[in-house]
Amino acid sequence: MIHAKQYSSSGPNLIIIHGLFGNADNWHSIAQSLSENFNVYCIDLPNHGQSDSMTDASYPKMAQAILNWASSNKINNFYLLGHSMGGKVAMQMAAIATPSKIEKLIVADIAPVDYQPSHTQILEGLKAIDKETIASRKEADTILSQYEPILGIRQFLLKNLVRDEQGTYKLSLSVDNIANSYDTILKKPLIEQPVTIPTLFIKGEKSDYIVADYQQSIMTAFPQASFKIIPGTGHWLHAEKPLPFTSLVRRFLQ
Repeated sequence: MIHAKQYSSSGPNLIIIHGLFGNADNWHSIAQSLSENFNVYCIDLPNHGQSDSMTDASYPKMAQAILNWASSNKINNFYLLGHSMGGKVAMQMAAIATPSKIEKLIVADIAPVDYQPSHTQILEGLKAIDKETIASRKEADTILSQYEPILGIRQFLLKNLVRDEQGTYKLSLSVDNIANSYDTILKKPLIEQPVTIPTLFIKGEKSDYIVADYQQSIMTAFPQASFKIIPGTGHWLHAEKPLPFTSLVRRFLQ
């Protein structure tokens, strides 16, 4: 089961997919803004938020789960926007969807390439939280701070804390499934044929998730790709500069 949050009910459909350790709520303010022009759906990826857990969370499996969700909700054609790992899922969806289902694709700060591990300590920290009975957010932050020194990153990760009926906090992440699938998550999506739909890659100027060396890989997989850079932003470009980000999205889709 894929969980989604819908904003508005008029205009063309736009599906938004968050990145690793995120959830649909991360995109709330962007989705509200874009709902003036689009019928926006923010997805929880498998193993995240309120969606079902998934062992061996490969890109083809995650992409197919969202395409199945779209079909079962009679969302027959749509625009698609994905950030980071969600961008890889979006690329995979574009590669396997029936032609014309996805009208345009926006990929935020990720490329169709293999990446080096950079979340190993975070995964250890999340596993440590999972093992404990957590009574407060402060307690979870204290545990996580032993693995991740940057407060902003911890605050983002701890948005996954939810309170159960007993009043204790749990992570709305299938941490073990994510950890077991992590090697797969680092890999590029499986794109066997060039994807010819209009595609926009948006890069954060200070981010190293898209670098000049990746341009050939991008153009081979997405020959209709165009590129925009948001100055003064890192990997979390949509959170750091929401207005320039949403205006780029609007301009490309309209």
